[in-house]
Amino acid sequence: MTDASNDANDIEKLYVYGERLSEAKDKSQNVEDYNSIIEAARSSSIKARQLAAQLIPRFFKFFPGLSGPAVDAHLDLCEAEELGIRVQAIRGLPLFCKDTPEHISKIVDILAQLLIAEENVERDAVHKALLSLLRQDVKASLTALFKHIESVDEPVTDDNLRERTLIFIRDKVFPLKSELLKPQEQMERHITDLIKKSLQDVTGAEFKMFMDFLKSLSIFGAKAPTERVQELVEIIEGQADLDAQFSVSDGDHVDRLISCLYMALPFFIRGASSSKFLNYLNKHILPVFDKLPEERKVDLLKNLAESSPYAAPQDSRQILPSVVQLLKKYMPQKKTGEEMNFTYVECMLYTFHHLANKAPNATNSLCGYKIVTGQPSDRLGEDFTELYKDFTERLNCVEDLTKATMKKLTQGMGQQNKTTSTAISDEEKAKIKIQKQNATTGLRTCNNILAMTQPLHTKSPSFIGDKRINLSWNEAVKTVAPANTAGAKRPANAIKGPSNQPNKRGRGGSNQLVDRAFEGLSYGRRGGSRGGGGQGRGRGRQGRGRGYYR
Repeated sequence: MTDASNDANDIEKLYVYGERLSEAKDKSQNVEDYNSIIEAARSSSIKARQLAAQLIPRFFKFFPGLSGPAVDAHLDLCEAEELGIRVQAIRGLPLFCKDTPEHISKIVDILAQLLIAEENVERDAVHKALLSLLRQDVKASLTALFKHIESVDEPVTDDNLRERTLIFIRDKVFPLKSELLKPQEQMERHITDLIKKSLQDVTGAEFKMFMDFLKSLSIFGAKAPTERVQELVEIIEGQADLDAQFSVSDGDHVDRLISCLYMALPFFIRGASSSKFLNYLNKHILPVFDKLPEERKVDLLKNLAESSPYAAPQDSRQILPSVVQLLKKYMPQKKTGEEMNFTYVECMLYTFHHLANKAPNATNSLCGYKIVTGQPSDRLGEDFTELYKDFTERLNCVEDLTKATMKKLTQGMGQQNKTTSTAISDEEKAKIKIQKQNATTGLRTCNNILAMTQPLHTKSPSFIGDKRINLSWNEAVKTVAPANTAGAKRPANAIKGPSNQPNKRGRGGSNQLVDRAFEGLSYGRRGGSRGGGGQGRGRGRQGRGRGYYR
């Protein structure tokens, strides 16, 4: 009975302090009342502490001399054992900044640390409090929030807190960008700079999340000047580590490089330069192509093929020798029973055409052509007859192998059509359907190869530099996005949420269809060419050294 009486007495006193402060014209004269409210934060009464959690921030601005003790007492309430007290205290935190905005950064920092709360009602209170402060001062609030993700100056040590902060930004801040980021251009630039600082140590999923958000900003929209688009490519180049020394044994770097090149493709289409990527491939990757993991080779060639239409003439001239050397390696000279990798050949022929279209006379000394541009680089006075003969023989062999394969694929489809009518079980029907899809994909690849070899037989060929060839994997699958591999060193599960999507763009899927279509044929593959897969390990540039791929 005594405890209940004491509780009631404490609560009554708090109400008196609150009423006196509310009624006072010069509240600063009621220092003792506010100090007593602060002291009540340490009361044994749960209700008294809940009431203190309401009153401390309400009158905070009137007593700057007590700001330290007031905030400390309120933080104690935020860490109380009782959930009700914690929630009430969290709800009061934004009030500390209502008339004293200089405290926003500190309060946001405190709220961010409370994001690790396990109780849903408590975490919801934190979310609402943070959004309240973001609406009050978005610049200061975002700056304080992003410090819990990664800063060049202040590396993050608490991964759980970092993860919760990322989730809050992804789920609560990004969707409200049109409301929060005002004035638009100024605040979009500010959050872009914060994101760029945060990319020192991210997973592939996190990097993709940030890039998707940046692409959605108006400053990088469809009407953005080329230099803005180039800024996005430079961000991707940074994640790809194009200034780093390459080691073929660094599987993480290979995966990241391929995925980043794929991510940059839409920006090449918009006029950004592909030079740095292409020159890095030419200098470091193509010379050791055969040493790459088998499952990554087709990914690399597909990315190279899709980048080639956007190569500058000077880059095209520099890369062509490596491409021709690799093309010859995978185009058999004679029908010796040696298998041909049809997907490799499709990729490299497409790349060859687009690069040669930009620097046609470079092919004179590479393939024995005689293309006249009037420049000394034509090298028309030199005899490249043997090169032309070799290249033409390889073209003929590729065409023979391709036509033979098309015949067998067509025959196989006819047989599949017959068996479809006799199939009884759903399992048999599904198997036949997949076989037909495989054959169709294989035929697309073969048709593309023939369309690209035929113009190359004359000594002055025409090179395809437009979009008349639709690469087979783009025919097969319209949706894009390989696994979320770009740019990262953290564990792949460092940010929870929608699972990373499987490889759907032919980086494993459609190419496997091609492989299976060619299985069992006399001129199948010269080695595996399946894409996708692969579990990279982080390079640990910041000492983390943890995998990110998928």
